[in-house]
Order: sequence, then structure tokens, then C-alpha cells
Amino acid sequence: MTLPPFDIQPVLTGARVSLRPLLPRDYDALYAVASDPEIWAMHPFPDRYKKEVFDGFFADAITSCGAFAVINNATNDIIGSTRFAHFNADAHEIEIGYTFFATEYWRTGINREVKALMLQYIFQYVRVVAFQIGATNFRSRTAVERLGGRLVLEHQREHNGQLHDYTSYHLTREDALSGALAASLELG
Repeated sequence: MTLPPFDIQPVLTGARVSLRPLLPRDYDALYAVASDPEIWAMHPFPDRYKKEVFDGFFADAITSCGAFAVINNATNDIIGSTRFAHFNADAHEIEIGYTFFATEYWRTGINREVKALMLQYIFQYVRVVAFQIGATNFRSRTAVERLGGRLVLEHQREHNGQLHDYTSYHLTREDALSGALAASLELG
């Protein structure tokens, strides 16, 4: 794994949430969120709420060196996770993904704040942010489209010998500045 020439796990602080590097000691708190089957219902891996499945996801998040714990600023509780992944220096591109939140934070604007924090930071270093989303995960697809993401590819990815249908979205700095997130972003 090649790390980018910038901090891939900065601490990012917004009005309601903060993002900080995910740590091994966060396992119990994050699994308490992830153990809700509703979170994964539209996901390509709908059994990720099971401890033995989540264990692999969490281990991968830690090894990725790009994963964040999403913290509720008011309570200091972990309410979800997200990460930067798959940096491509040649394409000036990075992926934002692996995002999930406790269901009580759905439709509250938390995802928009998290993405605005991440985009504001990462567009200093890349031109394109990619989102890989399960083809039937319409909740996530709609959220990315509301950010201004454009569908660029429908494809399949192999995981543990099984093919899963995915969609790829791209968001450029220019798209973000002209789209729904423009007011949330302070890009120089």
C-alpha cells in the first residue's frame, strides 16, 4: 500500500461532528453502532452486522491507515465511520467510502457535514473524489448524487470469490463548488 504525500487521517472538526483516526481501542464502540442490521440492509454485505464479519471489516479499516471514527461533538460518542482509500497519484484521485452511521443520525445532515469536512480537506490535494457504492444501495447512491456526484461506471467487484454489482461516482472540485455542497465548502 502506497500512502499519499499528505496526511490521510487528519483530525477534522465541524459544528456537530469531528473525525479522528480510527484506533484499535474503538472496536467496541464502533461495533455497537455497526451491529444494527438495518445499516447494512442495502449493502453488498448485508451480514456485516455480525461480529465475525465486522471483525474483518474493522481490521481492514485499521490497516488502511485512512479510516476515521465519526464523533458526536455534543456527547463525544462514536456514531459511525468513514475513510479515505485507494489514493491514485497518477489520476489525482482518492475514494471516500466505507461510510456508515447509527440509524438515529440518518436524515439529520450528519452525512453531509462529514462529507463536507472530508471534501474541504481532500480537494487541497486531489482533483477527483470517487465513491464506490453497491448498485442496490439506493440510500447511499442518493446521498452521493445530492452531493453532486456523477455516475461514471456500473461494474462488478470480486470479494471472497463472489461478484457484487457496484456503481462508481466521481465528484470534482468544480462540481462540488457548483453543486449542493458549495455553501458548506470553503475551498480556496
